Amino acid sequence: MAAKNRALSRGVAVVGAGMSNFGAFPGQSTRDLFVQAFQEMRSSVDKGLDPADIEALYIGNYSSDLFEGQAHMAALMADWTGLTPRPATRIEDACASSGVALRQGIIAVASGLYDIVLVGGIEKMTDLPISEVTDTLATAADMLYEIPAGFTFPGLYAAMATAYMDRYGATPDSFMSVGLKNHDNGAVNPKAQFGARIADIMAGKVAKAQKKGYPAPTWANEMAFLHDDRANPVIAWPMRLFDCSPVSDGAAAILLVSEQLAKSFSDDPLYIAGSGQASDVALHDRVELTSIGSARQASQQAYEMAGVSPEDIKIAEVHDCFTIAEIIATEDLGFFEPGQGYEAAEEGLTTRHGPKPINTSGGLKSKGHPVGASGAGQVVEIWKQMRGQAGDRQVTKDVDLALTHNVGGTGQSCVVHIFERR
Repeated sequence: MAAKNRALSRGVAVVGAGMSNFGAFPGQSTRDLFVQAFQEMRSSVDKGLDPADIEALYIGNYSSDLFEGQAHMAALMADWTGLTPRPATRIEDACASSGVALRQGIIAVASGLYDIVLVGGIEKMTDLPISEVTDTLATAADMLYEIPAGFTFPGLYAAMATAYMDRYGATPDSFMSVGLKNHDNGAVNPKAQFGARIADIMAGKVAKAQKKGYPAPTWANEMAFLHDDRANPVIAWPMRLFDCSPVSDGAAAILLVSEQLAKSFSDDPLYIAGSGQASDVALHDRVELTSIGSARQASQQAYEMAGVSPEDIKIAEVHDCFTIAEIIATEDLGFFEPGQGYEAAEEGLTTRHGPKPINTSGGLKSKGHPVGASGAGQVVEIWKQMRGQAGDRQVTKDVDLALTHNVGGTGQSCVVHIFERR
């Protein structure tokens, strides 16, 4: 079947966005975190929001069933934000859950079924022991072929990393440069789980050793620290601890309205210029390990809908569950040619002051990765950057086009959105 030129039946705008802090919050439930995100979203709407005007909810959530022993989360989120009896739908697409929830909300508004829709993302991961978190996350891989062979997600992405190194000549230092950058960005994000630069973490370890009367560790620089097997142990070579996103709790909320209503809510709304979604086979069945086919397909759909090219995108939040994932994403999205993404990272092209800022929020690596909330959390960063409200991490360029890239599993799902400020 020939590809179609997709377009929204009517325009859709983002007029509010907010999130809880990302991190580990014992004693707080997913409900508490989503209420925090909802309240911040509501306060971000320039001209105010009467929650009674919200007509439907789409909530991205990967696995509250296993993380918390609680299913049927969308209706609970409606209850705790005072939105009962609005229809509430939970969307599960692994780590892409709330990115896909956003797409469903866009479709609902573009179709004319609703005019005002709340999109959310939620996950509470830290109440389980890490072994059970690993088992829960493993359900997003192929439980028939990959997990029985001994793979975990660090192992799966390590396979992608070693394939990338073999094909293009990247080294572990290439991946470490991504982690350094994202920690630099997370250090100026008050919502981030790891609000510290690698240098700050090093200083903290020295201070801790001195306080206990132990010999203070010495490292020549950040790269020496990252090569230290005790400070930064190998998880699945070449992925080390600081190449991996953390286990996190968090929530995010986004308000979508029809284009006709946008200026009734916001002085400076963002418009959905493009949206794309695609799927791929599990990693073990792919011919290609150095690229994610669903990301290439979803981004192409989004670019065609928006009528733009990768060169037009000013900033992007991409799915960096592991540092190799960010490098591959920048190539799949067309920002750099295959095999050049790692060089771009090493050369600083993707820093927040570089020509193609990537993950100014700190990304999943530093901001945190509450898997069902990560896609919606990306949109919160884009909302702030495009409106000039990102504080110390604000990029210097005028951001009229931005992109989010949210992946599920090892890329079996991917959704890409392009945002426009007019």
